Amino acid sequence: MFRFAHIHFFYLLAVIPVLAVFLVLFLLWKRRTLAVYGDWNVVRQLMPGYSIGKTIVKFILLAGALASLVIAMTDPQTGSRLEKVKRKGIDLMICLDVSNSMMAQDIKPNRLERAKQSIIRLIDNLEGDRMGIIVFAGKAYTQLPITTDYAAAKMFTSTINTGIVPTQGTAIADAIETAANGFGESKHNKAIVVITDGEDHEGNVLEQAEAAVKKNISIYTIGMGLPEGAPIPVYSGDIQTGYRKDQNGQTIMSKLDETLLQQIASVGKGMYVRATTSETGLGKIFDEISKIEKSEIEEKQFSDYEDRFQYFVAFALFLLIIDLFVFERKTKWMKRFKPFDFDSQ
Repeated sequence: MFRFAHIHFFYLLAVIPVLAVFLVLFLLWKRRTLAVYGDWNVVRQLMPGYSIGKTIVKFILLAGALASLVIAMTDPQTGSRLEKVKRKGIDLMICLDVSNSMMAQDIKPNRLERAKQSIIRLIDNLEGDRMGIIVFAGKAYTQLPITTDYAAAKMFTSTINTGIVPTQGTAIADAIETAANGFGESKHNKAIVVITDGEDHEGNVLEQAEAAVKKNISIYTIGMGLPEGAPIPVYSGDIQTGYRKDQNGQTIMSKLDETLLQQIASVGKGMYVRATTSETGLGKIFDEISKIEKSEIEEKQFSDYEDRFQYFVAFALFLLIIDLFVFERKTKWMKRFKPFDFDSQ
């Protein structure tokens, strides 16, 4: 078993591309400055020891060292002792809609982000339950197999976005089927929570709900969005550029289909809750799920972990030592072999 004790430090890796941009800007500025003295090829002949390539190599070494130190800060750990533990809980699969319509902002900041925030809060309240995450749009995929590793569940939830599923649509039936199969041969009490705006693009969702009930799986649904609907934003990078339009140039309004979600919950022996601007309803659903009799779950898990950060610190020091021996100016043997001579390109 391998894990990172402090995954939030991974955000520091964002510094590396920022530094790379500054390096490129610096090299462009330096070249323009030298070009003031004449043609670049002539100026380069007057500076035989100057090497852009070695500057880039030094940056790669330093970036690698920085990345290694960041990974060391996350404290990589490996499990060293496996033991059996007994828990009381249920098996829970959360099916989260990641279609473009979930970016509608009738629930702030948008439907998808609010759902993710609620899932993370739910994870914080789990005790002994196993959970998994299914993401779906035009197709359904397992984002996280059923587990009791709540730290991993929160990490995987935070990375979910609308680009994670390439096919657009809202395949609720496929999501229910994938979730039901994801429980495996578990004998524990099981529940599926479907979080979506309900705009289903298939016709056999109720049949899949019936099939799940036959496997003793309850299905609960949460409607994300308001009945009056909202336009679907279009983004270029992180900047909103407008709203999605149909072939006639009319703005597409994404409306909540409560009727379908109520039918799914009814067939699935569960309950339906509509999200509001103040809450998603996941808390109400979990309160209802908590009434399900919890069964004893026996599983093996690592009880002791050993730190492995020292390997990454050592690798960072190794890269820094190499950097000390790479000079920005060309040495005599480098002039002969020219492994860093990118300047002639």
